[in-house]
Amino acid sequence: MVSEAPPFWWTKPDWRARSLWPISFVYGRIAGSRMANGERASVPIPVICVGNFTVGGAGKTPTALTLARAAKDRGLKPGFLSRGYGGSARGITVVDPAIHTAKLVGDEPLLLAREALTVISRRRVDGARRLVEEGADLIIMDDGFQSARLAIDYALLVIDAGRGIGNGHLLPGGPLRAPIAEQLRQTSGLLKVGNGKAAEPLVRLAARAGKPFFTASVEVCGQEDLAGGSVLAFAGIADPRKFFRTVESLGAKIVVHRPFGDHQHLSDVQIGDILDTAERHALRIVTTSKDYVRLLGRKGPAEQLVEQSRVIEVEMTFSDRSAPRRIIDAAIAACRQRRLADAKGSTVS
Repeated sequence: MVSEAPPFWWTKPDWRARSLWPISFVYGRIAGSRMANGERASVPIPVICVGNFTVGGAGKTPTALTLARAAKDRGLKPGFLSRGYGGSARGITVVDPAIHTAKLVGDEPLLLAREALTVISRRRVDGARRLVEEGADLIIMDDGFQSARLAIDYALLVIDAGRGIGNGHLLPGGPLRAPIAEQLRQTSGLLKVGNGKAAEPLVRLAARAGKPFFTASVEVCGQEDLAGGSVLAFAGIADPRKFFRTVESLGAKIVVHRPFGDHQHLSDVQIGDILDTAERHALRIVTTSKDYVRLLGRKGPAEQLVEQSRVIEVEMTFSDRSAPRRIIDAAIAACRQRRLADAKGSTVS
């Protein structure tokens, strides 16, 4: 299995994590200092950041989509801000799913653009300003909590209940992107996704720090007809096993598993193997929405795989249905306070 996250990151710390500790220590000092002391530019609208404590997916994109729907229900015009990871585009791009491909803008922005205005920019401050120009009145950042140079009004950190923060070590000895103490200090709220106890130590830390705590689950939309069927499941996400468990929860029998690296663009040879294997064993093909959009716009075997693949669509469902609205309201209130402080600072200077 190809993965950006070594398996030992998600187990009890061993000799590999310990041998990398000196590098992790230096990395943590630098990352923590940048978070604590970095100057952040302001935009005149609220900014919500949906981030992770660690490398690897915990459900940021479904969470961002849920917040955008809640914002639209509130009468707002949300705009997504992304770096366009996995895409080749430079500068600032307003994403159009009708013409752009994942090779250009990345897979996650294509999914986000189906729901709301989406801008990608390697410089998030420039992208945020473009969203303001495009008429957005709320920005939802997909990732960027540890590195953005943009003032954030509400930082919602998503954590997988089954994985937690892994071995608790900083990169490269573990999955943590910055020291936990600094990350928690700048966190506005914590969202635990799924079942499991791996996240409990961090949840207790957040509670002692007085941080709001929410729970949610990833729910599948439809797909009842997969029950009892035999399938080939392929996924190029941070944790393919999570997708495989989701497919099995629908009652399907996965005869063939095909895990790939996160955001990986499949070659024609890999696509041909999926198609040939599924035909040889009379299997239905199932995949994730991210994998599906990475195939769109390609010719040859990719077109055939698009036609034959069943996409398992999921939604992030908060246990407290009012939570997304309350997060948005908190971001709006924080933005007002930030703008008042900026105005007072300008007057004094």
